Amino acid sequence: MNADSMFPLILLGLLSGCAGTASDAEQAARDRVTEVGEQLRPARNKPELPALQADSPLDTYLLYAVLNHPAVEAEYYEWRATVEDIAPARSQPDPQFTFEADFSDTLMTFMPGLMFDFMAPGKRAAMGLEAAAGSEVAYQNYVATVMITATSLRKAWIELAFVDEALLLRESSLGATRQSLDLSSADYSTGTGMTTLDDQLSLLNSLGQLSTELDSLQHRRSALRTNFKSALGLLPTDADPAFPAAGLTISALPSEEELWQLALAANPEIATMRAMVEMAVAGVEVAETAGTPDFSLGGMADLKADPLMFRPVATVTLPVWRDRIAATVAAAAARRDAAIARLNSQQLDIAAELAREFHMVRESDRMLAYIDNTLLPNLDRALVSAAAGLQTGMTRAGDIPANRLIALDMKLQRLGVLRQRELAVTDISLMVAAAAPADTPLASSEARQ
Repeated sequence: MNADSMFPLILLGLLSGCAGTASDAEQAARDRVTEVGEQLRPARNKPELPALQADSPLDTYLLYAVLNHPAVEAEYYEWRATVEDIAPARSQPDPQFTFEADFSDTLMTFMPGLMFDFMAPGKRAAMGLEAAAGSEVAYQNYVATVMITATSLRKAWIELAFVDEALLLRESSLGATRQSLDLSSADYSTGTGMTTLDDQLSLLNSLGQLSTELDSLQHRRSALRTNFKSALGLLPTDADPAFPAAGLTISALPSEEELWQLALAANPEIATMRAMVEMAVAGVEVAETAGTPDFSLGGMADLKADPLMFRPVATVTLPVWRDRIAATVAAAAARRDAAIARLNSQQLDIAAELAREFHMVRESDRMLAYIDNTLLPNLDRALVSAAAGLQTGMTRAGDIPANRLIALDMKLQRLGVLRQRELAVTDISLMVAAAAPADTPLASSEARQ
């Protein structure tokens, strides 16, 4: 073989070993991770964060948390790494430089060369598809982290709104109790009423209890604000954001059947399990190529020979151990079946959890309806009746603030029921991938379809 015929062969092998063609799955993964990166970390820097005001809607706070939280950033770069791993998985191995020399009294031969290892195109394609499926698993993990981050922020929002409203109600209760004590003391000192010393002692005890509750709520608000900052991705030492001033309201919720269909289509955990099934299926395809031979081609040139001598070299693997190949395929198939079973199990768990949370929401709705439509209106009528009775002397002056205190306690109970309801709605929103706002960087709306 002469030099003119050897160099094209080496060059062809070099080019085929160093270049590859991305599959549609790889290109789609690269496009998606690039699109998300342009929103989440443009030029690997943190994007401009939305301005937070006390009256900013919840979606603004949610977007701030997703863009700023390090947990989301970490999961994004983990996903990006798996996308970059696709190219090495479907590429040919690196070429090898070889060297051979013979010595006697002097250097007899000096033969440098190049060797190229080749796998069958089908094997490399299968390995690329398996890596692409792995990147899909990482993407779904990223989506799940986004949803969990948004859910944590929404729960922190609910808790903060609850304690702010509870403080206002307890401050009103404290004022009503003081008013009742003043009126009771006046009745007792003048002897014009029916107030006893025990009544005054009971009111004093109530004042002490309410003051203790107010102190506890204020300390709780301080802790919840730190928790709220953490949910936004801010450290306790960072400057305080504008804390939300909005109160708790009742969130709309679709029917249980609609929620189940949404969960099947978009639940982050189910989506991750589906991606793991696809990766396991691709793993079976890789295992099935174990019986395909791999080969190596190369050549060496004896630079001491005159004329110049070339030595072509070729090797081929012999996959003759059929039991090992069969075991490899069987193991991959078992991992695929396990992934499918885990997916089915996850769907059962989500169905049960969704039913529990939906039941909690409906129970809360019934209690809220009872309080709003029966208890509070009755207490309002009692207050009106007490005020009218005061004009005729049928009611003691202390009864009015006492009835008002009962109404305030009932409003606090209603607030607690509403808090539990909204926390359950938040858990449901995580299950149906509706926790994050529409403009959250998730590549596109496909993550929630």
